[in-house]
Amino acid sequence: MEESELVLRLRNRDKSALSYLYDKYNAALYGVASRIIKNDDITDEVLQDVFVKIWNKIDKYDASKGRFFTWMMNLTRNAAIDKLRSKEISRSSKTDSIDDYVYTFDRENSTEMSTDAIGVKTLMDSLVEDQKFILQKIYFEGFTHAEIAEEYDIPLGTVKSRLRSALNHMRKRVA
Repeated sequence: MEESELVLRLRNRDKSALSYLYDKYNAALYGVASRIIKNDDITDEVLQDVFVKIWNKIDKYDASKGRFFTWMMNLTRNAAIDKLRSKEISRSSKTDSIDDYVYTFDRENSTEMSTDAIGVKTLMDSLVEDQKFILQKIYFEGFTHAEIAEEYDIPLGTVKSRLRSALNHMRKRVA
């Protein structure tokens, strides 16, 4: 099928044209997205979104500005970059608890050491809730000061003050 015919059929809401589009361009667009995202599940999700976008925004395609494939490739690239920058992706790497970071498994002796054994949990429990919250988000979940301020509507200066207070309190308890 010629590109112009495919575009015309898509504009006329021909579902068989969408099926043809998917069969013909799925692999190429997947390649574009996977080079940016590097996670198969998220790439699949982005690709699905791209085909829905193509279907819904086909009237915005202008043949005088470039080829249809180039337009689809740009949609895919932009969608992949947007997904990579999204809060969902940055948050997914920030969901581990303190125990996930502090538990240690010694394979030779098959022993497990918890946060209680090394005193981190006790130190954390000695903090006031606001300090504990900030420390948890920054050191164990990977948030930046600015991300905490924005996401939890806390002034940036307050985030920094609470962190400084928490660290000073913990230093005094350890010393």
